[in-house]
Amino acid sequence: MTVSRRVVLGGSLALAASSGFSLPASASRSQLVNLGHLDFLGDSVSPLSVPGHSTYGSGPLGVLWTYADRRDDGTYARIGGGPYDAATDTYGQGAFNADDLARAAVVYLRHYRLHRDAHSRTAAYNLLRGLTYLQTTSGPNAGNVVLWMQPDGALNPSAEPVELPDPSDSGPSYWLARTVWALGEGYEAFLRVDPGFARFLRTRMELALDALDRQVLVKYGRWNVVDGRRVPAWLIVAGADATSEAVLGLSAYVRAGAGAAGGGGVGASGADASSSGGAARARRSLARFAEAIAAMSAGGIREWPFRALLPWGESISDWHAWGAQMPSALAAASTALRNPRLLTPAIGDTAGFTPLLLTAGGPDNGWLPAPIDRTQIAYGVDARLQALLGVASAANRPGLRQVAAFVAAWYFGANRAGEPAYDAATGRTYDGISGEGVINRNSGAESTIHGLLSMLALDADPAVARQAQALATRPVSSGLQVVEAESAQLSSGATVVTPPSAWTGESQWSNGSYVTLPAGSRASWTLPASTEPRLVLPVVDLVPDRTAGRSTWSTGGVIHHGSGGPQGVSAAPGALLPVSVGVLPAAATTLTTTSSGANVRVDAVLLLPLISKLQLGANDLLVSVDRQPRSVPVSHRGTAYSYTSSGQLHSRRPANGRVEVLPGGFTVVLK
Repeated sequence: MTVSRRVVLGGSLALAASSGFSLPASASRSQLVNLGHLDFLGDSVSPLSVPGHSTYGSGPLGVLWTYADRRDDGTYARIGGGPYDAATDTYGQGAFNADDLARAAVVYLRHYRLHRDAHSRTAAYNLLRGLTYLQTTSGPNAGNVVLWMQPDGALNPSAEPVELPDPSDSGPSYWLARTVWALGEGYEAFLRVDPGFARFLRTRMELALDALDRQVLVKYGRWNVVDGRRVPAWLIVAGADATSEAVLGLSAYVRAGAGAAGGGGVGASGADASSSGGAARARRSLARFAEAIAAMSAGGIREWPFRALLPWGESISDWHAWGAQMPSALAAASTALRNPRLLTPAIGDTAGFTPLLLTAGGPDNGWLPAPIDRTQIAYGVDARLQALLGVASAANRPGLRQVAAFVAAWYFGANRAGEPAYDAATGRTYDGISGEGVINRNSGAESTIHGLLSMLALDADPAVARQAQALATRPVSSGLQVVEAESAQLSSGATVVTPPSAWTGESQWSNGSYVTLPAGSRASWTLPASTEPRLVLPVVDLVPDRTAGRSTWSTGGVIHHGSGGPQGVSAAPGALLPVSVGVLPAAATTLTTTSSGANVRVDAVLLLPLISKLQLGANDLLVSVDRQPRSVPVSHRGTAYSYTSSGQLHSRRPANGRVEVLPGGFTVVLK
């Protein structure tokens, strides 16, 4: 056990005493991480010399197959992306891609740093060599990254189907952001054990920052308008999700000194990467990207999206779990930059939105804005887990580690399938679970990578790991419900409309349809009974049109359907948004609305219990959107930990039939 490993365990055990976890039975608890399947996906290539592409040293490059399809006999076959041409042994996209090379390198780097494992160090080294070969080193696209490589190592800059940018190194991209992530963590890991390689990684990081400076950060300080909301124009590919992965790498780079691997040298961009100016630029870039991510915080305790950090800078109606690393990035940046103000939106996301997400069914692929894509994948689960653990550490909120255990339990069977999604015996993470609870038993690179990143985080925090495995039972939840608008009884004139496409360009009509209500028309819903009052949030099309009508709701609320803001850079005028119209009493089973004008379009109605609940066996997570403290009945005994809306511990007491839940806060009951 290394010194760094002892430090991690020491912090974990110290937090365990204050956050209600049982301590691990033994410091030598078996590891959850198994690199076997990731190793299986690995390969090597020796590409021909190509102008503008080079790497460190000599010899074959490390690469990673994109997909692994399960065969009928239970074995797995490695395949690439796009149609396969057997005659040329090529794929429409390619066999290997920069996205997965970068993220797999992060897995091996973190495993090496945790365990000082020689195999992981070698694998990370080889993958970073393969990744940097994909980076363009000269010409107008210098610093950008080619996404795809064929089985023989040939680059495929223009894939089929087309992906943007095309060619893939012609502009900023997710794969450039993920390359920055890997370069930053690689530089930090190799700085002392292989300074020569670290200097090379620094040179390539500076080359990537050149590209980000001229393509993205040149827009720093400019703001776009998206349906009336100001959003930062300097997000990578307009995504807080993509930007967050670059921030993870930049945070590691800055932590390591951002240019401290002595020896000088001129990078491929021609800049002296060892100068103090390089370190200053890295800090500046990190600060500006973190500022942009923080600006994507939205909503409130009763207002959609309930303090989440939105992932896309061209929609105020879209949240997705996959890639939503924004809170993790802000936590990392706050520590690297010593800027605690970055933690405020990260705390809102992890202590406010995430508990509600869990009681609504878990980290779904798409709230658009209604929960429409209920598929759950490791990329989304891992993002929630890393966020909770990262913010818990950076903001001193140990209670978020309890919520992290509820998230991590997904891997061990606390999911809609009721079965493990991660197999520790093989290292496979399955490719997702549908909204109906069907497991996709393929195990491609992305799922494998993020499953292993989660297992590494759990191995570093054994108290959370033990609790997560103890919580591994099929979930029972009473949270957010969706009632389709077209399920209403409609008066004369009101009609159901099914547009040619459910996707609007920035959001999606739930169930592919909506109801239009002309002046004087009415819609009435018969709702399932509830023992808890429910916040009512109709999802409506808010347009920038003062002549549009209003809808008046039986809960007392009124929606002005013409109150939408200017379209700006969004793909369509108007925005589908949930709007609170009051509270439906617990005994009520009917809801009505009446229109008083034109352009009144209702997509669905979201019903959110004032106290929502997720139960895993004899353990509960309760979340409040009430304005008053509540004493809530629970069906089993244990210890109740009550937290404020900012995730601070308010009380710890026995759960003897009732527990306290604070306004906007959450309470965890552990057996």
